[in-house]
Amino acid sequence: MTSLTDGVSQRIATDLYCLPIQIVNVCFIGNPQIEHEWVLVDTGMPKSAEHIYDFLRDSFGKVTAPKAILLTHGHFDHVGTVIELSEAWDAPVYAHEAELPFLTGEADYPEPDGTVEGGLLAKLSPLFPNEAITLSSRLNVLPEDGSVPFLHDWKWLHTPGHSPGHVSFFREHDRTLIAGDAFVTVRQDSLYKVLTQKIEISGPPRYLTTDWQAAWDSVRKLAALEPSVAVTGHGLPMFGQDLRDKLHQLTEHFAEWAIPDHGRYVDKPLH
Repeated sequence: MTSLTDGVSQRIATDLYCLPIQIVNVCFIGNPQIEHEWVLVDTGMPKSAEHIYDFLRDSFGKVTAPKAILLTHGHFDHVGTVIELSEAWDAPVYAHEAELPFLTGEADYPEPDGTVEGGLLAKLSPLFPNEAITLSSRLNVLPEDGSVPFLHDWKWLHTPGHSPGHVSFFREHDRTLIAGDAFVTVRQDSLYKVLTQKIEISGPPRYLTTDWQAAWDSVRKLAALEPSVAVTGHGLPMFGQDLRDKLHQLTEHFAEWAIPDHGRYVDKPLH
């Protein structure tokens, strides 16, 4: 499945690039022209490695290795090439402690909920992989103090709900937010909207979110940051007052706009 924005990268800030691969975004922070002077956030769908290499070649003239790979969470569309890339680059991988069971082969994610209210993608979601992956000794836990390895001006925030160890990344001096799937800017359960990438601020993807109260609390936490720009796991980046207004509206109307009327995890959340 491929959206209209597949491969159309955006420079969000001097040192931040967003690359849509099929229907999910990955981020590059730093200066990829220089070996070990940048960090990759998430690794996209399976078979995304060549897209990442092509972006580096086309934008910076060569493929360089990052200092690290940061994961917002471990769902299949965000870790599709993390094993391949971390081995090729000999790069450490960082994730929240609560996400480790899904990254070390200890536990599978809950099955996607095809009964959830939503569009065609929601109905197809039981076909999506939910099996754990097994990373090597390169896997590390994010520091407890909220600091981000190798990125001194960024911090991570625990934003669970979509997954137990979901995190977002924030840089205060320019109020830049990498939100992962804590909220997204496209209705991810609608096939048409995913393909066209029409901007619509939305809660986390419905078919994989297992704790809606935690998800609501996470959106409140991110809205309180008053971000100037947000790159989400799915959809186009949003900027400025429009972003802030829409994000606050989402917090106010989360029950109607984000939480489905029915679904396996709506009434019985998994904590």
